[in-house]
Amino acid sequence: MSAEGSQSLAAPRGRPSHLLVPARTKTALALLYDEGLENAYDVRLKLTKEVLTIQKQDVVCIGGAPPGANHRTVTLRRQPVGGLGLSIKGGAEHGVPVVISKIFKDQAADQTEMLFIGDAVLQVNGINVENATHEEVVHLLRNAGDDVTITVEYLREAPSFLKLPLGSPGPSSDHSSRASSPLFDSGLHLNGHCSHTAPSSPSSPIANEPKYEKRWLDTLSVPLSMARISRYKAGTEKLRSSALEVLALDGASTGVLQFSTAQDCADWLRSISTNISDLTLQHMKMANKCCSPCDQVVHMGWVNERLQGADNSQNFRPKFLALRGSSFYIFGAPPVSTLDWGRAERAYNLCEVLFKVHKFWLSDNYWLQANLYLGLQDFDCEDPRSYCFSVLANHGKSHIFSVELGSELAVWEKAFQRATFMEVQRTGNVLWRFKFSQLKGSSDDGKTRVKLLFQNLDTKQIETKELEFQDLTAVLHCIHSFIAAKVASLDPVFMDSQSMARRYLCSS
Repeated sequence: MSAEGSQSLAAPRGRPSHLLVPARTKTALALLYDEGLENAYDVRLKLTKEVLTIQKQDVVCIGGAPPGANHRTVTLRRQPVGGLGLSIKGGAEHGVPVVISKIFKDQAADQTEMLFIGDAVLQVNGINVENATHEEVVHLLRNAGDDVTITVEYLREAPSFLKLPLGSPGPSSDHSSRASSPLFDSGLHLNGHCSHTAPSSPSSPIANEPKYEKRWLDTLSVPLSMARISRYKAGTEKLRSSALEVLALDGASTGVLQFSTAQDCADWLRSISTNISDLTLQHMKMANKCCSPCDQVVHMGWVNERLQGADNSQNFRPKFLALRGSSFYIFGAPPVSTLDWGRAERAYNLCEVLFKVHKFWLSDNYWLQANLYLGLQDFDCEDPRSYCFSVLANHGKSHIFSVELGSELAVWEKAFQRATFMEVQRTGNVLWRFKFSQLKGSSDDGKTRVKLLFQNLDTKQIETKELEFQDLTAVLHCIHSFIAAKVASLDPVFMDSQSMARRYLCSS
């Protein structure tokens, strides 16, 4: 994997280097997997701040007069040592074409400069072999005489097991380098059956013949503005292994992109998500210029909503959520115009909903707590749809949503807190306000009531505030989130009292 446009940034003092923001422009090789055909072929990904481009290799004419078709006819002069200088793989018995899988440096096929790994063999000395078996093509090539004329066509979407891994410097064996390939790789670089024993001159390109080169060509560009990412098979809890899919606002899809390792997949997931988030933030800023201060968009983005089936099966459907002004919106598609805001599937008043994260962690490691809250580190969990939150409306309606990254979960949590706080400030219904450093003690009845003990800064007297909630667990989680925020800011006043707060959470 290679990165372009990334800068080498020094980690701030006291902050681990793995917390740095991922590169926003990069390139890498991957596999594009066709789930229907169960076929994967090599592609190159190019990520910029606004677009994810998929490139496929193709053979292009760079000089001379190109033929009318994409076919190339090449004459090879068999060498006493080295034969034709190539290997082939595939055949009709496997349901795939016969493809050149290796080309040996400085031998006959390489010297023509017109043959490439991935070329499908269509004809041998004028005999059509498109429907021939592997052994039939091998027999023709080995008994075709000193001069062998073959017609080929480059297959951009040839199954990956028909080729060497991209970037491989040369052959490592006579068998496929890709694991699990059942197809035999027949080498035609050994001494062939020649009718003459005298050394023959090597093959070489003729001056007036067209010249070819293998290049990466753009085949699909997916705009990232309002795009969404999924690692799961559509509508299910089945997680794809080391794979993801990017879907554009207009419905265009990259298809399933398979990476060599889970870490590579995670890196690309974070990088693409970062660029999508940046574009969403730009869109929000532009929209807020046209809105009054009390109608600002605080946060919005894609999630997956869990739907309970009649047979108790769980299905997930993509939804677009938005926190704007005094309302929480649920859309089937992003609002791109002013009229779209009136077409939400659901809209709730922020002061009438309860936000709750389904899972959170408490650790003695302060960095771990801060990382979770700030979304700077993602945790590997065995459960499907690990990063979930729910929104409970005042009339009992509950929605459960999931996101792809722990960082996204943390952003949604902070956004709900901020939007709710802003709405409370706008309504002016603040009953009391204390600094966290004034909290000197707390207790609860284990059910719905919480007592908070605050010290008055002027009188030094302890004031007791008693609250009653429908869901005590959600309240404790809110307090934990606040603790994590204070840890992240390294507030010295908080650090003096954090032991009490942590004991309170653990005992509750």
